[in-house]
Amino acid sequence: MKKLLLLSNSTNYGEQYMQWCGSIIASFVLGHHGNILFVPYAAVGFSYDAYTQKVNEALEDYNLTVTNLDNLADKAAAISEASAIFVGGGNTFHLLKILQDLDLVDILQQKVEEGTPYVGWSAGSNITSPTICTTNDMPIVQPKSFDALKLVDFQINPHYTERVIENHGGESRKTRLTEYLAANEKDQVVCLPEATYLSVSDGKITYRGNSNAVLLTNNNEKEISEGDTF
Repeated sequence: MKKLLLLSNSTNYGEQYMQWCGSIIASFVLGHHGNILFVPYAAVGFSYDAYTQKVNEALEDYNLTVTNLDNLADKAAAISEASAIFVGGGNTFHLLKILQDLDLVDILQQKVEEGTPYVGWSAGSNITSPTICTTNDMPIVQPKSFDALKLVDFQINPHYTERVIENHGGESRKTRLTEYLAANEKDQVVCLPEATYLSVSDGKITYRGNSNAVLLTNNNEKEISEGDTF
């Protein structure tokens, strides 16, 4: 049975890295501390080692240590042997491209389908959807396809906001997602504001957060409140 923790973001404005979600992550992987694998491939402009160190420093108080997947020679075996898998945020296109180039998509999907706990934030949550077509990121690289891990059957839009910039004529986030749904009429998008997350366990998806999420379908929207399941 799949077990996923899908966080909208890692850092709230004015807080330390992972300050809001460290305890949530620790509780989620309780009993799976032995061999936590970190997938750092969403990082761009800084090293995978630096990213891994940043995560370890943030989770040190919870006695959690992650291992950088990129440093391991047999990456498929490392995924197969992991007790839990963390996938960090950054650029979703870059993350998916590297996973595809290394031929790790199928083994990662299989491992999580078998019940290994998966923790993702931002881009790491994005790639659990059927595709990455509802990411906010710029396509700085070109993956072989937009097809992602398909661990949930809906699209995710992290960092969701309906705010618009004053005196700026660009599209709002909701407008862009509405365009996506007009072109993909059967899909649905769960829009996660900052400091919110989905917990997938025992076949049930539960929403957690102090502000409401939004479920968008073609020509319809529904608010999702704290504790709602779907």
